[in-house]
Amino acid sequence: MRAGYAFDGDGGCIADARHHATAFLNKACTEHHLTVSDRAKDLTVLVVSELVTNVLKYAPGPVLMELRATAETVDIVVWDSDPTVPTPRAADPGRIGQHGMEIVKAVTQELFVEQEPVGKRITARIALTDTPSLA
Repeated sequence: MRAGYAFDGDGGCIADARHHATAFLNKACTEHHLTVSDRAKDLTVLVVSELVTNVLKYAPGPVLMELRATAETVDIVVWDSDPTVPTPRAADPGRIGQHGMEIVKAVTQELFVEQEPVGKRITARIALTDTPSLA
């Protein structure tokens, strides 16, 4: 299951992206009968919010987001026009703000950043259930 979304980069697109992520996971549950924990739903919305917020802060132009779900994971893919690869900063409890990539890295199973001919693509993977599946 997958869905793509384009946002113009205005301030309302963060809320729109969160709304689309919630609707996507609800559809995964109801129409595709995937098991999605409440924790996975919350983490997906958090990661979408952090990644789209970073785009608005650091990259000019549109934001593209793709959501992909398998039986075990959801991938959040965000593209923007800035080729600069974000890096989590060293932990600093006294720092106000700029913790977005630290948060994303901490709550995801995997995090990939790929430079594109124009900009970059960030993929964050989250487990749909709280317990790993047994193969």
